Amino acid sequence: QVHGIVRRSSSFNTGRIEHLYKNPQAHIEGNMKLHYGDLTDSTCLVKIINEVKPSEIYNLGAQSHVKISFDLAEYTADVDGVGTLRLLDAIKTCGLINSVKFYQASTSELFGKVQEIPQKETTPFYPRSPYGVAKLYAYWIVVNFREAYNLFAVNGILFNHESPRRGSNFVTRKISRSVAKIHLGQLDCFSLGNLDAKRDWGHAKDYVE
Repeated sequence: QVHGIVRRSSSFNTGRIEHLYKNPQAHIEGNMKLHYGDLTDSTCLVKIINEVKPSEIYNLGAQSHVKISFDLAEYTADVDGVGTLRLLDAIKTCGLINSVKFYQASTSELFGKVQEIPQKETTPFYPRSPYGVAKLYAYWIVVNFREAYNLFAVNGILFNHESPRRGSNFVTRKISRSVAKIHLGQLDCFSLGNLDAKRDWGHAKDYVE
């Protein structure tokens, strides 16, 4: 059984999981169920976790656009940083410390202004955006809960992982969609941001495995 949290919106925001609805094995007999909730609302997180009593929790929720995090710095901190604390606190409140395995989707943006190449788990963190700083709080609060309460809690420090379901305002989809539009005669040119940025890349399927 898979339970997910979806934010309430006046427009549908489930585009990245539409393919699952077409697969009857994914959601028949309640195998997949979505709950309205939000990482900024601790009450709803406690309610959902208490109702579902999950064996595993994957925190994949975030305001994850680095550039936008400069415009929405407080919101990014609330969702990405304190939102992780709310989830961990909900696990504790619901008495599931000894039964839940918690996975935090951490990020290579923790390294930011990289201190060594290549990076490894012992490389010092040096975040360079509100997103990176919020994720650094999340990283350490996971470590703190693991050590303070003996909770099975881990951080996965992931570099960029791509798939056709990547958001269209991220660089890979922006390039691929724009090239397609140029090919179709719908666009003459397009602009990108910092061309000096360097990133490692992987495919989302490989990262899931």
